[in-house]
Amino acid sequence: MRAFLFPGQGSQAVGMGAPLAQASRTSRDVFDEVDQALGQHLFRLMREGPDDELKLTENAQPAIMANAVAVFAVLTRDGGVELAKAANFVAGHSLGEYSALCAAGSFDLATTARLLKLRGQAMQAAVPVGVGAMAALLGADLALAQKIADAAAQGDVCTVANDNDPSQVVISGHKSAIDRAVEIARDMGAKRAVILPVSAPFHCPLMQPAAEAMADALSAVVVEAPAVALYANVTAEPTTDPDTIRNQLVEQVTGMVRWRESIANMTAAGVEEFVELGGKVLGPMVKRIAPDAKVTSVVTIEDVEALAKEIA
Repeated sequence: MRAFLFPGQGSQAVGMGAPLAQASRTSRDVFDEVDQALGQHLFRLMREGPDDELKLTENAQPAIMANAVAVFAVLTRDGGVELAKAANFVAGHSLGEYSALCAAGSFDLATTARLLKLRGQAMQAAVPVGVGAMAALLGADLALAQKIADAAAQGDVCTVANDNDPSQVVISGHKSAIDRAVEIARDMGAKRAVILPVSAPFHCPLMQPAAEAMADALSAVVVEAPAVALYANVTAEPTTDPDTIRNQLVEQVTGMVRWRESIANMTAAGVEEFVELGGKVLGPMVKRIAPDAKVTSVVTIEDVEALAKEIA
């Protein structure tokens, strides 16, 4: 069994998608459609930068999606791979859940781009710059991370945002509490604590205004049943029900990304191969969760051709 995975924020880089666009008309069509949907030259920003503008959440989110979906489009349209035959499940890390749903046919590309643009804007607007922060706790599992977050909160918001793998958990909340968590993390048993270069505290209760904005936006769009089941971030369980997917995308804004559990549950369901489309961020996490799994990262046209040949 095989699952297709789609990366989240942090996988953006200036130059992303450019070699693929040179090699494939199909990928250029994807980038053009996203540009038209957003009314901006996003692909030019992806190709040329500047880096600080690409990193802005409202640009990074649709850019990462566009890159991943372009890879998927080349694989399926040019490579002749059919999702329902090639994969048993899809999953995406945070914003990657939208990429997964686009690939699986729940949203069309233009709708996905506009939803992610709005999601990025709403997340940035939810908390003034400098009020919130996130930190990665390395060498800490979920239980230890929760203890550190609880000890650091002291009346502020400080919660687990991403349970990425057995040795990396991300916390999110008020900057004051995250700073305290970083100070006490090593004494409490973590190997290291690193403040992340993000502009807002994602996946914590401070994002409630963004969750409300996404609830409004998602209520106005059609959600189709995906071609294969989606393992949702907030439950780490599979679903194909459109209403459930809509609700979970709202919950996901303030809720924890249960990535470690999602991969573990897919492995328990029989998945032996994980294919990351459009990035190389998730693969190492997967190997730490499921060491025996086969992990493939597909980014270049050569990667796509090799995978298409293997699957065919």
